[in-house]
Order: sequence, then C-alpha cells, then structure tokens
Amino acid sequence: MSVVRTLRSLHGNKVGAAIEELHRAENDLAGALLHLSDRQRTDQEVFHVARDIARWSQQHARDLARVGSDYGVELDPEPEDESALLARLRQKAAEAVGRLHEPSLLLLADLRHIHREAAGVSLDWEVLAQTAQAMQDRELLGLCQDAHPQTLRQMRWADAKVKETAAQVMVTG
Repeated sequence: MSVVRTLRSLHGNKVGAAIEELHRAENDLAGALLHLSDRQRTDQEVFHVARDIARWSQQHARDLARVGSDYGVELDPEPEDESALLARLRQKAAEAVGRLHEPSLLLLADLRHIHREAAGVSLDWEVLAQTAQAMQDRELLGLCQDAHPQTLRQMRWADAKVKETAAQVMVTG
C-alpha cells in the first residue's frame, strides 16, 4: 500500500468531511451566482459574468465528487440543476426583498453575499491544499491549485462590483 493510500485511510474521515463541506459550499456559491444572474438580467455584464464564473464552482463540485470517493465520501458529481438552486435561493431572497425594496440595494446585498461565500470557499480550498500537501496527495493538491485561483477571481469580481456600485447605491436616493 502506498504512503498516500495509507494516509488516506488513516485520515479519510477528516479529509472526507472537508471535501464534503467544500462540495456543499461550491454548490452554494454557484447557486448564489446564478441567482444574481437571474435577478440582474438587464445588466448584461453581471448577467453573463456571474453565469460564467458560476460554471467554475459547478466544475469544482464535479472534481470534488471525483476525489471524494478516494476518501470514502460519495458526492453527487452533478451540481444541483439551475432550477433547483434558483428555487432555493428565491426562498431565501424573499426575506431580503422585504427589507430591501430598491433593485440597486438588492444588487449590493447579492454581491456582498457572493463575496462572503467566495471568501469562505477560498479558505476551505486553502485548508484542503495544506492537508493535501502534508499528506503528499498530488491529485488532491493539483485540484486545489487549479480551483483555488478561480475562487479568488470570483471573490475579486464581487469585490470590484461592490466598489463600483456601493457609493452610487448608498448616496443616490
């Protein structure tokens, strides 16, 4: 048995739980991006960029499902379909709509939510990368090294959009 396989069996439950949580978080981030895209159909940039970068999270979820089986975790390789994600997010968003009536405030709230989600996903990728490195699991480390930069780009995009819209939304009446 290889060193990597031995380490996987010894630490599989912890690593499997981390992979499972990251899989859930990537699905949630994809859903938040698709929800933003759905709500902002008239803003072509937001609509298309949010959809494009949501695909990254969907692919990350597929990749995590693939490596999760090495750690005894069976994950759905297909991310939730768009209609299921949007239905779940619309339910959550209905609560926010009661508090935020203006579309521009909804946009700002959605962008802030995406930034927070992406920041959490980024930290999870960092934890998994450090774990993979310590375990000398090259496959898992490679996945982390491929996916994490995309998550950072998702976070930077949300941050840039917040900076672009915040003053305008908050100052204009």
